Amino acid sequence: MQGKIAIVGDGESITVFKAAGVAAFPAENEERAREIIRKAAKDYKVIFITEELARPLETFLKRFDEEPYPVILSVPSKNGSTGYGTETLKRAMERALGVDILFNN
Repeated sequence: MQGKIAIVGDGESITVFKAAGVAAFPAENEERAREIIRKAAKDYKVIFITEELARPLETFLKRFDEEPYPVILSVPSKNGSTGYGTETLKRAMERALGVDILFNN
């Protein structure tokens, strides 16, 4: 599992990650994304997931917060950011540090 990185998302959004050597797993819907993440969580330390898939899977993804790996991060898709990735990063930082050091809001 040493340093392995993956991305889960729609085909067009994950293409650039694939070109950079990241393992890319296309998922056409939330159920497929959930299935892929369950399997990938055993082998990857960092898993990116597009915001459109991450938002409906928020409850499912919370189970990974208690473990050191994998770290699951949402990223914008080809459609641009919905703000969900920033929201989750902010909440995680506040939970870990007790203060918002990144966004100062």
